[in-house]
Amino acid sequence: MLVADFFYDLPEERMAKFPPKERGTTRLLVLNRETGELVDSRYRELGEFLRPGDLMILNDTRVMRSRVLTELPDGRARELVVLEKHGDEKQRVLYRGKLHEGDRLTVLDREKQATTERVRIERILGNGTAEVKTESGRGLWEVAEEFGVVPLPPYLKREATAEDTKRYQTVWAREVGSAAAPTASLNMTEQLIQELKEKGVKVEYLTLHVGLGTFLPIRTEEVEKHEMHSEWFLIPDETLEAIKQTKAQGGRVVAVGTTVARTLEFYAKTGKTSGEDNIFIYPGFKFGLVDVLLTNFHAPKSTVLMLAAAFAGWDKLHAAYQHAVEEKYQFLSYGDSMLIM
Repeated sequence: MLVADFFYDLPEERMAKFPPKERGTTRLLVLNRETGELVDSRYRELGEFLRPGDLMILNDTRVMRSRVLTELPDGRARELVVLEKHGDEKQRVLYRGKLHEGDRLTVLDREKQATTERVRIERILGNGTAEVKTESGRGLWEVAEEFGVVPLPPYLKREATAEDTKRYQTVWAREVGSAAAPTASLNMTEQLIQELKEKGVKVEYLTLHVGLGTFLPIRTEEVEKHEMHSEWFLIPDETLEAIKQTKAQGGRVVAVGTTVARTLEFYAKTGKTSGEDNIFIYPGFKFGLVDVLLTNFHAPKSTVLMLAAAFAGWDKLHAAYQHAVEEKYQFLSYGDSMLIM
C-alpha cells in the first residue's frame, strides 16, 4: 500500500486559517460508511445522528503553551518547543539552532524580555531534540504555561494570537501535556454536551497527550513501513466501565477524534489502560471498539487521514472529501467536521 495512494487535491482556500467567530458554528458532513450516503449538516446538530444509550468519549488533554523563546549567555536566540508529556516525566524539547550539553538558556517572556528562569541542556538526544532541566526545579510544563506561546499547526504559517490561546484548546481541557490539540473537539461546546446528555447520550473522558509527531510527514513510500510515534495515554476506570455497559446494552461507542479512536483501539488490541500508545491504523485494520467516529478533514497522505480511511473505506472517504471540497467546507484543525457512522 503506497502513501501516494492517499492523496487528494486540497486547494489553499479550503484550509481554515482561523477559528470560526463562534465555537460550534461549523459545518458537519455525515457519511454512512456502509452505503456511502452523504448528509450536509451542522456541528450543533450532532444530536440528530446520535441515539440514547450511545457513549461519546472525549480527550481531556490540555495543550501546553509549548513554544518557548530562550537565549544563550551571548544573546543568541534559541526557540524550544516543549514535547508532549510521557509517563517517565523526563522533560524534552525540540530546538532550533546549535546547542550543546551543559548550555544554560535564559527563558524570555512573551515580550522577549529576560526572566529569572534558566534551562540547562542535560542531554542531546539527536534529531533536534534534547533532555533539559529547569534550574529553579519547576516543571518545564509549568514554565511553558507561564512564558510560552501556543504551538499552532505549521500549515497556518502565522504567529499565535490571544484568540488562539483560547480557541486552540477544548472547553474541558484539564490534563496538561499535549503539544497539539485534539482538533475534532475544538468545535464542541458545553451547551452541545449538555443537550446530548439530556437526550440520553453518555459522555466520558480519556487522556492522550498529542505529540508533535502528529504534524510530521510520512517519509516512507510504503504505508506499512512507517513507524508511528508514541504518545502517553490513560483510560480511567469509569470510562472502561461505561464502555462495557454500553456494549452490553447495544449502544454505540462514539470516538471524538482520531486520538480517542487510536487510544480505544490500542486498548482493544492490548488490554492496556495506560502507558505508551504507538498504534498505526490504516486500511485493513479491524476496529474492535469504535462504532462512530467524529473527526476533522485531514491533510493528504497523513496518518490521521489513513485512520479515517480505515474506518470509512478509502473509496467512500475520498468521495466524501471531493464533495466537501466542491461544497466549500473548511479543512484541517480549525475547519469543519465529519461524522462517520
